[in-house]
Amino acid sequence: MKKYVEEKLSYTLSDLVIYFLKLGTWGFGGPVALVGYMNTDLVENKKWITEEEYKEGLALAQLAPGPLAAQLGIYIGFVHYRFLGATLVGLAFVLPSFIMVVLLGMAYKLYSGLPWMLAVFYGVSAAVIGIIAISAYRLTIKSVGKLTLLDLKSKWLLWLFYVVGIAVTVITQKEDILLFTACGIIYMLVKAPPKWLKKSSAFPSVLIVGTGFWQYEGKTLQEIGWFFLKAGALVFGSGLAIVPFLHGGVVEQFGWLNEQEFVDSVAVAMITPGPVVITVAFIGYLVAGFPGACVAAFATFLPCYLFTIALAPSFKKIAKNASIKAFVDGITSVVVGALVGAVLVIATRSITDIPTALIAVASIFSLIYIKKLKEPYIIAIAAVVGIIIKLVI
Repeated sequence: MKKYVEEKLSYTLSDLVIYFLKLGTWGFGGPVALVGYMNTDLVENKKWITEEEYKEGLALAQLAPGPLAAQLGIYIGFVHYRFLGATLVGLAFVLPSFIMVVLLGMAYKLYSGLPWMLAVFYGVSAAVIGIIAISAYRLTIKSVGKLTLLDLKSKWLLWLFYVVGIAVTVITQKEDILLFTACGIIYMLVKAPPKWLKKSSAFPSVLIVGTGFWQYEGKTLQEIGWFFLKAGALVFGSGLAIVPFLHGGVVEQFGWLNEQEFVDSVAVAMITPGPVVITVAFIGYLVAGFPGACVAAFATFLPCYLFTIALAPSFKKIAKNASIKAFVDGITSVVVGALVGAVLVIATRSITDIPTALIAVASIFSLIYIKKLKEPYIIAIAAVVGIIIKLVI
């Protein structure tokens, strides 16, 4: 079988792994950009997979929980090289950005109290609010609907879930998993109740010490593992959709990070390539050193890996199931609403004065009107502006 695959295909498993290693190293722009790179490179240019195979992988990535780009990469690895391909591609895609955020976590631990580092994140934190706000708007248009009278009428239930998600997040300042699940079930029952339901009533040593590289507690690692496992299993779509869930647990529930440290963690995800969800490794590092980073990353990506390899063999049938699609649509609408609510909550604590407000607004307008300007550049500019405001002026 292996010999047949190698003779038939125009690429080897090592070619695919090397490609995703490079994409994980240089692929800036978030999930939408990464998904676009895969289509251009692997379908149009290299022709390693067909357009139909790519679309099937994208559909699976949207239906199953977990980060969109990572799931699509895992599926592409599975198409011709099955479990080994899925595993190696997933690791290659995530590994470069994981290493980067661990190094940034070490630097953050060492220098976060210094004036220049505080000045950098003064500007960066405000820019992140603007970036997340635009991402939340784009997710709303894509996942819930356009702000037109026709969409409001035809998708009124999704819009209701969306508004409820915003309201609950702003009022309680945390995200409710039961609310997400309930919205998914309600929308499934209204739009496409499953057939079985109709028939039944059932339902370096000094440097490393200074950076907190190996500082952790067993109980904390266990809590990190369970929390990030839930995050990876219950969040659908774009990597940024995980932000409200993380905020509710990391800041509000466990108190592992304060508000500023959480915003800085999101900023780190913005300035590194690869999946945005890799911010979990940075958070894990701040909480429990390198072991915390490993546990957080592994726990977050494990559900999407398991879902992908479990569903991939029979996905053509599953993708046509209207009940499953409706369930995911319901969850997605309330999760996007929760993201908007989280933006509002975080903004009230990060936008502290006129300069930070101006930086956030400038970031929003830059993303809207300067199409070629990517998020990492905005972050870099904001860092310079922060230094100028805090240390020069």
